[in-house]
Amino acid sequence: MPELPEVEVVRLGLAPAVTGATISGVEVFDTRALTRHGGDASDFEARLRGRRMLGAARRGKFLWMPLAPPAGHAAGAGADEALVAHLGMSGQLLLRAPGADDGRHLRVRVGLEHPEHGELRVDFVDQRTFGSLAIDELVPTSDGAAGGYGAAAPLVPSQVAHISRDPLDEAFDDAAFAARLARKHTAIKRVLLDQTVLSGVGNIYADEALWAARIHPETAASALSTRAVGRLLAQVRAVFEKALVEGGTSFDAQYVNVNGEAGYFAHSLNAYGRGGEPCPRCTTVITRVPFGGRSSHFCPRCQRKK
Repeated sequence: MPELPEVEVVRLGLAPAVTGATISGVEVFDTRALTRHGGDASDFEARLRGRRMLGAARRGKFLWMPLAPPAGHAAGAGADEALVAHLGMSGQLLLRAPGADDGRHLRVRVGLEHPEHGELRVDFVDQRTFGSLAIDELVPTSDGAAGGYGAAAPLVPSQVAHISRDPLDEAFDDAAFAARLARKHTAIKRVLLDQTVLSGVGNIYADEALWAARIHPETAASALSTRAVGRLLAQVRAVFEKALVEGGTSFDAQYVNVNGEAGYFAHSLNAYGRGGEPCPRCTTVITRVPFGGRSSHFCPRCQRKK
């Protein structure tokens, strides 16, 4: 499943193409892509057609494009709705030229008319159909800060409001995060994957950050010292930033950027997917254990359980 770096790479690619663009047409080819939308395909198409996109924002693994009010609303009125996207396990938002081949697994096509770039398409492609698009109302953020990356207004889609900020967000509160960990007696890896505590982290980056911070994934969150929590946050940020530079992690063709290009952070992984291989730090064999239908990877020597 795409995690923060992969979703941020997509946001960065979308932003210049959608900001200021008018939606010229919408076609829904598979209604499974609208599971988070409150209406049917006709409602989705009608409410988007003719609207102007104001940007591309992200919180955690959610993307949204704020929409200017429909024609007829008061001039200068701010956005009160957004087109929200969640990529699920295999969703892709691809920029394509008009008339380009649809390829496989096209679920929704959004035609745009941009004042500088002319006509283009945003295609929502999803092999496994766990991703979704929706039109959602924007609500005030609980802390009064901007909704997320790429957002200037203190607004966030209602279906994203429960998602915590990520540690790259300027409004992320380190002290509040540490206080929440102190009250959590579950394994630190499970806490890292809880998007209401810390957003954007999935299985890959949890393993990588815990390896870098020398913390065993089954250590109780409440058992971590203040210094260990600070070290963990620093490593989550470092892993995210390195992955962003390298375009995210691609193990197959299911994660690509808006131009269909794969990221190459998979070549920089130290723990995830390296079960049975030597630890890059101490050469002890990396251990792989089942974890909620997936796997955890850690070094039994560098990451001793406390």
